[in-house]
Amino acid sequence: MGLRVRPRRTPISTHFRDAALAKKNGQHRQAILALAREKELQIDETRQAVLTLAKEKCQGFPWLADAYAAYFENQHGELAEWLEHKKHPARRAAAIVRQIAAARRTVEVKLRIAQRHIEYWTELFPFLEEFLDDCDDELLRQVLSRHIDAPIQEIGEADIDPVRFWAKLPEEEFRRLTPAERNQRALDNYRASRKSKWQIGRDYERLVGFLCEKEGYRVYYQGILEGYDDLGRDLIARRDDITFVIQCKRWSTHKTIHEKHVTQLFGTTVRYRIDHPDEKVTAALYTTTVLSDRARDFAQHLDVVLRESFPVSEYPVVKCNVSRLSGEKIYHLPFDQQYDKTLIEPSRGELYAWTVAEAEALGFRRAWRWQGPDEAI
Repeated sequence: MGLRVRPRRTPISTHFRDAALAKKNGQHRQAILALAREKELQIDETRQAVLTLAKEKCQGFPWLADAYAAYFENQHGELAEWLEHKKHPARRAAAIVRQIAAARRTVEVKLRIAQRHIEYWTELFPFLEEFLDDCDDELLRQVLSRHIDAPIQEIGEADIDPVRFWAKLPEEEFRRLTPAERNQRALDNYRASRKSKWQIGRDYERLVGFLCEKEGYRVYYQGILEGYDDLGRDLIARRDDITFVIQCKRWSTHKTIHEKHVTQLFGTTVRYRIDHPDEKVTAALYTTTVLSDRARDFAQHLDVVLRESFPVSEYPVVKCNVSRLSGEKIYHLPFDQQYDKTLIEPSRGELYAWTVAEAEALGFRRAWRWQGPDEAI
């Protein structure tokens, strides 16, 4: 006859101890998330270093492309292990990281080999370069980040205040600053940061959009919000029944825009006219460089408005918005989630501010609200 074992009851004191530990652990959540972001940055820095070394070696050596794709997959594996075994495990996030790593390995191998073939052919026939536009490493990485890394980006937006990333401060020093000081430091670092070509182009679109808004146009940032589904329309600017379909090209001054770019813009504008018969639609091209003579002829005959050598300039980037639902005054920083969806209407007391202090002095508060990891993951 076996012995019956009575279930062991958990003493009430243990519950109080666990509650105290949970409270103490809660104080470390932000530090844990900051460490996660730091680890992701370390992986990315390592990745860039390996890419630089391998760039000249992959042509004709597919096995090397496979080798460093496997290396990056292993790096993602380490991040997944860390997410699974940290003090507050994020198992769902870890599973997504592993899925991304597997998909990314296949894409990376094909991507790097294709890039080397492109470079080889452009060396033999330099004139091909003008047909590739900005089809470089950075643009291709943007494609990857949009389609493969989207799930992990969504997790990051839910978990980590971007101010924490852009402030670039140790946790202890970050905590000593007031929220306004943290926000301003993050904004300053964001302005001064070295940006990718895609980010540079996005900022140029934002500048042109800001200038259109100053002239009373309601601007939809289609290129930023819809990515590669924008149909070549970076901005849609409307005022009354007048609409401008705008394409923005922030190119190096040594590059020239040819007639194909004008005809592409005209084509997408015609499609917009068909879909919006009640609007008076005009195409406009803003660029930091110049057009060829032939391209100018095309633009003239197709009634495309040109803004050549249109410079980059500083402008106030803090969007101060008044909620239509609650009347609450909220400001958005350029890296906040709703920034490009937020329309500024001066008639409603909304404006662009140069600094966080200026926005807060006018009674606006930051848009982003912290959401703890237990709710997000």
